[in-house]
Amino acid sequence: MLPRLRRLLFWLLLSPLLLVMVFSGFPPPLPPGLRTRPAVVRAEPLRRRRRRDNAAMSSSPTPLTYDQAGVNYDLIDPLKVAAQRAAAATAANLAPHAFTEVQASRGESAYVVDVGPFYLASIVECLGTKTLVADEMARLTGKSFYAGIAQDTIAMAVNDLITVGATPLVVQAYWAAGGSSWFEDGARAQELVKGWKAACDRCGVAWGGGETPALAGIVEGGRIDLAASCTGLISPKSRLSVGERLAPGDAIVLLESSGIHANGLSLARKLAEQLPEGYLTDIGNGSTGERYGEALLAPTLLYSPVTEALARAGLSVHYSANITGHGWRKLLRHPGQFTYRIHTVPPVTPVLKFMQQHCRLDDREAYSTLNMGAGFALFVPAQEAEDAVRISREQGIAAWVAGTVEAGPKCLRVEPLGFEYGAEDLALRYGGSA
Repeated sequence: MLPRLRRLLFWLLLSPLLLVMVFSGFPPPLPPGLRTRPAVVRAEPLRRRRRRDNAAMSSSPTPLTYDQAGVNYDLIDPLKVAAQRAAAATAANLAPHAFTEVQASRGESAYVVDVGPFYLASIVECLGTKTLVADEMARLTGKSFYAGIAQDTIAMAVNDLITVGATPLVVQAYWAAGGSSWFEDGARAQELVKGWKAACDRCGVAWGGGETPALAGIVEGGRIDLAASCTGLISPKSRLSVGERLAPGDAIVLLESSGIHANGLSLARKLAEQLPEGYLTDIGNGSTGERYGEALLAPTLLYSPVTEALARAGLSVHYSANITGHGWRKLLRHPGQFTYRIHTVPPVTPVLKFMQQHCRLDDREAYSTLNMGAGFALFVPAQEAEDAVRISREQGIAAWVAGTVEAGPKCLRVEPLGFEYGAEDLALRYGGSA
């Protein structure tokens, strides 16, 4: 049995085609009452509310929303659910190998297979359109931002993988250019390689290989589409975290973000078109003179050093959420019926505050699209929450005990800002649950 396991693991870790479809700063904690409003008003679903708002905004400037930037999750999510339905039917293909899937990982951010002495987790993620900002800023400033872009790409995969309790082990690269000419800029290409390796070293993973196709006619000339797959181990098996231990009384710990990360860039680019100085606009971040484009390109934080440190300290993580697309609605991802009550809101990073102001988004809309200062959520036993905050800060990432899990109807109540999301505001799972 063990020799066969080792051969299978060897193949899985080295295969560049392991692309599993999964659809899916920083002061001490703020005083709980600092930004409190008297009551949380139950809000209507985002879809219906957006239609109503768009019809009622004739007397005031129209907000610039993610829908208007060309990204409508109401259209995208049904395909994800359909794909999950088809994918679930393939789990039986593991049986001839004497392996089984962890069914609860379906609809989570990474897919998990039970291979006997440990679990195997895998994920594939695309960076998205952040490279377009990097290219434009290179044109405007003469600087290369591709080392940070490389970290962004790896973070998209690694930060999803760790939500199920996995230790990242191997990453593979997918760099699809619009033609061979993209690689003529040797300095830019070397920045990508340098940043990729540095991010791997930070996460303690091996870079196994990858694919670098030139896709003229599919990818626009002069552009590149970046993606990464990641394979990890869950060992011991008690580290598995797909939500079966989440319970009322658990604490919600939020980890800081560095900025927009890699979600919301379509909206950010649309806003740049409306700014008189575009990406060179000063975002008003004190005396730093930080420009909009530079702030957008702050690399996404890598959270695996935090989750590995928590495991070494013996802390239990009952559930995790990578706050990416769908913003804070991702806190509703667990399929169970729980009320998530937020009493402390982390500081909003300057670039996200700038975007909210200039896109004219109310809090509910902004937090439904952007991470708004919180890039990752840990759901831990209440008695371990302060230790989780301390360990995260020791890894250089600010954290806050931000809320609690309660028995009750499925909703997220952000009490300091006076709004909430319901179960109907996030539908990422086969069967309709979030």
